[in-house]
Amino acid sequence: MAASLYRVRTGEGESARWAIRREGQFIEVETPLGDFPEADASSLSLGAPLEGVTEKDALAPADPTKIVCVGRNYRAHAEELGNAIPEEPLIFLKPPSALIGPGQAIHLPDQSEEVHHEAELAMVVGRRAKSVSAQRAHEFVAGYTCANDVTARDIQRREDKFSRAKGFDTFCPVGPTMALASEFEPAEHHVTCRVNGRDRQHAGLDDFIFPPAEIIEFVSHIMTLEPGDLVLTGTPSGVGPVEAGDTVDIAVDGIGTLRNPVVRHPADDVS
Repeated sequence: MAASLYRVRTGEGESARWAIRREGQFIEVETPLGDFPEADASSLSLGAPLEGVTEKDALAPADPTKIVCVGRNYRAHAEELGNAIPEEPLIFLKPPSALIGPGQAIHLPDQSEEVHHEAELAMVVGRRAKSVSAQRAHEFVAGYTCANDVTARDIQRREDKFSRAKGFDTFCPVGPTMALASEFEPAEHHVTCRVNGRDRQHAGLDDFIFPPAEIIEFVSHIMTLEPGDLVLTGTPSGVGPVEAGDTVDIAVDGIGTLRNPVVRHPADDVS
């Protein structure tokens, strides 16, 4: 089992901190993000217990300057939307303002009548990466987490573009923990989406058209990836609508379950 790290708030105005959970208590991790790619559970430098911190204080396990996403990275998903299989990674960006953490609400915008879930594995960048080869990609990935590439499908279909359909506030839930990259091999795990407890998506993380290392190589030759940036790796088939009142669970074995309620208006936020 990979070491699971939380990013938590410790008080009003305080900087977020990394922590591990042991026997119900959160203990600060003093190892910096840049050292995560080579760290394992035994090599983490631990500090004092974080008094008063609970799972409700967990944030998205990343603080990105940008969120890079890969579209159509599973053959079955491309086919279910009637799209051709891409010959190279199809990338787009979500704004950092779309990011939310575990337990926070996904807000359905008034502009859309068809919002879909998209369960994904996300990579958290640990070191500045520019023009990195696939062979060295593991040196720049701090860890892996669960993500939901929430999409206003009717807008995407109508505009044949990604920015507005995928860029609304709250459209990128991420968490609840980050598994250290040195201890987590994606091909050995699965991603699942459940809505109100019912399975919607399920796939092995060995079924990518472009595996994670190739994605890092491709993206880093276009734009420099900064520590804390997120790279989402694509969603399998089975995407579908969510409605106000739903609860969406994105799970990756070895990482945990990201759970977010769905609401129609920000005033209904239950986070």
